[in-house]
Amino acid sequence: MSRPAPCAHAEPTPGARPQDAHRADDGGRPEAPAPSRRRTPWVLVEVDGSAEAHRALVWALREAARREATVVAVSVLADPDGDPLTGLTRVPRRTQEAARDHLEALVLRAVAETGFCGRTRTAVLERSVFEALDAAMHGADLVMVGAGGKRLLRPVIPRQPLRRVARGA
Repeated sequence: MSRPAPCAHAEPTPGARPQDAHRADDGGRPEAPAPSRRRTPWVLVEVDGSAEAHRALVWALREAARREATVVAVSVLADPDGDPLTGLTRVPRRTQEAARDHLEALVLRAVAETGFCGRTRTAVLERSVFEALDAAMHGADLVMVGAGGKRLLRPVIPRQPLRRVARGA
């Protein structure tokens, strides 16, 4: 496999001084850029090794490059078969590590194919976590509760379909 071309918009090296930084009147130090109010977008994609999942990952990488987003490639662990206490058993660490290694190999293959130069992350999720995210994507409310507070993720109200008007009417 060929290596992807180096990124044209790569991060500057630490200690490098920006060439076009505006000088402040207080000693000539560069002004800090104004913080952006917009949060960095994320693109979440499930990768299971199938051809469809590979196409979805390639699309996600290209979309993330367009949006300057971070891609999170997710592998979902299978539920243990025949377990009467579904969700209460722990997946062996070796299985989790094997799933992560396989996922990272698939992501590297897609990155090499697309030449993507942005941020990527990988995660191995339990089936229950992925089902909660999937349900939110299909219209269910999702309440996130943490030490920093509570947030409700509710689907956007769908727009009314546009009516086409015939020309000359």
